[in-house]
Amino acid sequence: MSRKQTRKKKKTGTSGNTVKGVLDITRSGIGYVMVENLANDILVRPGDFNTALHGDTVLVRIKEANRQSGRLQGVVQEVLQRKQTEFLGRIELGKNAGYFMADVDKPMPDILVPLEHLNGAKHNDRVIVRIVEWEKNKKPLGEVLQVMDAGNENDMAMKEILMENGFPLFFPENVIEETERIPDRIPHSEISKRQDFRDILTFTIDPIDAKDFDDALSFRVLKNGHYEIGVHIADVSHYVLPDTALDKEAYDRATSVYLPDRVSPMLPERISNELCSLRPHEDKLTFSAVFQMTPKAEVKHYWIGKTIIHSDHRFTYEEVQEIIEQGTGLYQDEILILNSLAQKMRRQRFKKGAINFSSQEVRFKLDENNKPIGIIVKESKEAHQLIEEFMLLANRMVAESVSKIKVNKRPIPFPYRVHDTPDETKLLPFVEFAKRYGHSFDTKTPEGIAASFNQMLLAVQGKPEQHVLEQLGIRTMAKAMYTTENIGHYGLGFKNYCHFTSPIRRYPDVMVHRIVEQVLAGEIPIDKKLEQKCKHCSEKERAAMEAERAANKYKQVEYMKDFIGEEFEGVISGVASFGFWVETIEHKCEGLVSLNSLLTYDDFRLVEGDYSLVGLRSGRKFRMGDKVRIKVVSANLSRRQLDYEWVITAALGEELAAPKATGKKKGKKKKK
Repeated sequence: MSRKQTRKKKKTGTSGNTVKGVLDITRSGIGYVMVENLANDILVRPGDFNTALHGDTVLVRIKEANRQSGRLQGVVQEVLQRKQTEFLGRIELGKNAGYFMADVDKPMPDILVPLEHLNGAKHNDRVIVRIVEWEKNKKPLGEVLQVMDAGNENDMAMKEILMENGFPLFFPENVIEETERIPDRIPHSEISKRQDFRDILTFTIDPIDAKDFDDALSFRVLKNGHYEIGVHIADVSHYVLPDTALDKEAYDRATSVYLPDRVSPMLPERISNELCSLRPHEDKLTFSAVFQMTPKAEVKHYWIGKTIIHSDHRFTYEEVQEIIEQGTGLYQDEILILNSLAQKMRRQRFKKGAINFSSQEVRFKLDENNKPIGIIVKESKEAHQLIEEFMLLANRMVAESVSKIKVNKRPIPFPYRVHDTPDETKLLPFVEFAKRYGHSFDTKTPEGIAASFNQMLLAVQGKPEQHVLEQLGIRTMAKAMYTTENIGHYGLGFKNYCHFTSPIRRYPDVMVHRIVEQVLAGEIPIDKKLEQKCKHCSEKERAAMEAERAANKYKQVEYMKDFIGEEFEGVISGVASFGFWVETIEHKCEGLVSLNSLLTYDDFRLVEGDYSLVGLRSGRKFRMGDKVRIKVVSANLSRRQLDYEWVITAALGEELAAPKATGKKKGKKKKK
């Protein structure tokens, strides 16, 4: 079923060969290098790490196979890329130097910090240290970047989450220096090369707390009755030149990371918030996709090229939504037309095969100390959809225009954003599960699957099974990624798609801008390392998602600490052999009900195909999507873990009294 059916043969290692992989160090100190397309990991003993740490990308030489297990053994030859160079931990001061011990759960050597690099740190201080030099068979040398406030646990936790996911907290000095040297003024010679949109109505629409405005819309009515809509994107590639220190740092980070109380930017603030940000009432350099559209949202003509704009106004989503709902406000006519076009494009997109999954996102309301005091569920309203549809249009048309260019009958290398068809092994169990709720699926073609999903999603709106079917449906989907192999974007229903509209926060967009600029100049860009760069960006995107998920979990735990002992209604969001997860309806906070906590009631077994736990004596079933009542029993910040307890209740006439035990009692008797 998958359009990307490239089966790669498992390679076997041979003594003396060198291979590239990622080092995984266990708590016992033994390392295993995970190599793509290699059947088994390569064992590396601690003496053979050669300065490599957990998560580093390394070049390893295969030396021999273990006689007993047959597992390949190797020696790290070179560290190609460090996952992490900054660490949080405690420093001890000696006579001649400081000794830093990192707060990590994997073995690593202490870091030697010379006295001149302590940066004011005192004995036993909690500090952030960066490794600056590490020679083989010597201790790593480091410098203190920041002395932490011992009382600010939240700040330490957020910084630790960023670091453990491979995102540095500070920009290197040479990057900052290089950024400061970029001139503020736009020279006339540069303006003369560009299409001038400064006299055309232009505005931005962003979240209320946004500081980096990377996209703007321009609008005017043409003499033929068509609309000219410009999608103007911050021209980051004009300021961030290839192979500079700034470019290398942006590539390494590859993405901005958005945590509940801060942003870890891909680019220094002078670039993201000043030079490139499309702030109102300022001339700004942009890369644009300009569309001539009919009132029916048909694209009659489009143009892609370098521009200069002058934003007339900065809107928030809330302000635009108010104009849409009330029909009055600043630039009301233009906004209402743009919204009408966006809604038409949206309907057309779903009609052509896009899948209308809606996932709830939460935002934390924080006090002055960044402690969560409330949780708000984000809603996707028409104002958000307005921007979304025009960004999708620009991304699609840019990708489509490049895909048409051929060299020797082959497409030029380009970083497409792709999304494969669902995995059959995940899809078929889901289809069987959905049948129980009366939903049938056409699995013969990708188009049939998409249409079936949309029919189901429409039918379950407001029904008890909505949550479970949406969540399980999403899990059948492949993960979107960057690659030069253009297999299309299944979820959006596009044959061609890329990321063009957010170069301030995504490096793939910068790569797209550079290639498109070359194409427009008549050059044929051939970057032999482009697929490798795409893979790196995909990996960093996943790391950012992990960091964001961990930070959100921390805030959930921090918030629920105030509710220990209280009861809430919730929905079962996942099941496993060791228990089930429940997401509270009120707060959207997920916690685990462990199997151990249920032992006084019954013994339960996992039924995978049914996504449920079933009691062996009672027949009581806990299934994904079921509503249950839980009590908050613990909130562990260091583990970012919430523990819940199932509250036995009688609901809907169902008798839920505990069944009589047939064997020995396990644990204490549970209070009803």
